[in-house]
Amino acid sequence: MTQIKLCGLFRPVDVVAANAAAPEFAGFVFANSHRQISLAQAQNFRKKLNPTIITVGVFVDAPLTEMLAAVNSGAISYVQLHGHETETMVDQLQQAGAKVIQVFNLTQTTYQPTQADAVMFDAGKGTGETFDWTQVPQNVPQPVFLAGGITVANVTAAIQTVHPTVIDVSSGIETGGLKDPQKMRQLTQLVHDFNE
Repeated sequence: MTQIKLCGLFRPVDVVAANAAAPEFAGFVFANSHRQISLAQAQNFRKKLNPTIITVGVFVDAPLTEMLAAVNSGAISYVQLHGHETETMVDQLQQAGAKVIQVFNLTQTTYQPTQADAVMFDAGKGTGETFDWTQVPQNVPQPVFLAGGITVANVTAAIQTVHPTVIDVSSGIETGGLKDPQKMRQLTQLVHDFNE
């Protein structure tokens, strides 16, 4: 069964829209981006989100202390690593009780086995660009998140090609750089309908 992650919630109205859409995961961006939020904002959003929605923090080469602060605050359960983090860093996060999603940008790097709890294949960092989904390795032992330019127009093809555990969308649920409640609902519905 394929699940969905609505990533880059950065306004209170985004949280309301996410609750209405009912995805399995929601993402908060702590890295430099127009979607970046503070830890205090993330904690506030977590309190307002439906408790069944799992929260993920997006980081790029952040200090271990910063990532652990977000986990220990209760704002997030998963740490998504988009930078050059080592397996040692993955291990340290896991030892501290965090679940880790290791991201591979297949346009720039090749997949390497990792001890992370899940693996994400992407084309960039919220750039909205797709990539050749047939490049996604088939032998990954962990759950696979698929990101990169997924929209209502191509999400069914993405699932049929990759069969990911989770579809991850950010720019694909935006209009003019802001989260669009209608697109959030539509994309979540398409993913959930695919499973029926």
